[in-house]
Amino acid sequence: MHIESLKVFCDLVEMGSFSAAAANNYVTQSAVSQQVRSLEDKYGRKLLERGRAPLRPTPAGRIFYEASKDIVHRFHEMENRLQQLSNVVAGSIHVLTVPTVGLYELSGPVRRFLRAFPHVNLRIEYSRSNRIYEEVQKGDADLGIVAYPSRRSQVALVPFRQDRLLLICPPDHPLAKHHSVSVKKLAGLDFVGFERDLPTRKETDRILRRNGVDVRYKMELDNIETIKRVVEIGTGCALLPEPAVRQEVKNRSIVAVQVRDETFLRPLGIIYRQGDHRSPATEKFIQYLCAQ
Repeated sequence: MHIESLKVFCDLVEMGSFSAAAANNYVTQSAVSQQVRSLEDKYGRKLLERGRAPLRPTPAGRIFYEASKDIVHRFHEMENRLQQLSNVVAGSIHVLTVPTVGLYELSGPVRRFLRAFPHVNLRIEYSRSNRIYEEVQKGDADLGIVAYPSRRSQVALVPFRQDRLLLICPPDHPLAKHHSVSVKKLAGLDFVGFERDLPTRKETDRILRRNGVDVRYKMELDNIETIKRVVEIGTGCALLPEPAVRQEVKNRSIVAVQVRDETFLRPLGIIYRQGDHRSPATEKFIQYLCAQ
């Protein structure tokens, strides 16, 4: 039995889809089906409940999944330890990050890293913060990059950087003619914000409350690109990370205004599972991120 077959089965259970598991392992759906059938033939038991979406493991499949997950994790740890004995930086790195970081913060260090280490397969996926912590805790991602990082069990943290949040508004907004404004000037403004359960929204609301400032949220969204487009058409103002609005400010489709008597900062952190032996490639990638 090959480790690759165990990993494919684990991905199939976690993703609930033959197509997703196939894409994640760079094989065809037919190849995934054949591997599952071979495993079922070997053990004489059905491992998946077919004919329902998402796919679910049978009781036997659950036992096989949990054991396979442990085997795959231990195999990757062994590979990482062996790589540490060589001078070649290679292998795979699976990184989960929130879109606002991945889209605007990682392109530079990723380009430099891949130029320096062309034998590394770097896979970056976008997700919400809670899922990133869960996947790192389970060992399903080598690294996570999150905003407003928090200490959690089984998770180690490396501070990454801090972004300044700027007040953005459409060019014809009354505040657009100011270089900076007091935080009190935000009181009563129409606002476009992140959804309430997202870390950036929680922190900006906390700072506004501390200053006794109430704003009127006209829309709440989970996508920073949509927030910018909504601000451009005049729906309201927003507080967004400076790297995310740099191009729009340059194009003058929106105006960025400093908030002078309050500091809106968004700390970023790199997280990984505590106690794991990180591969040389993962260590180098962390170095490249922190060096920018």
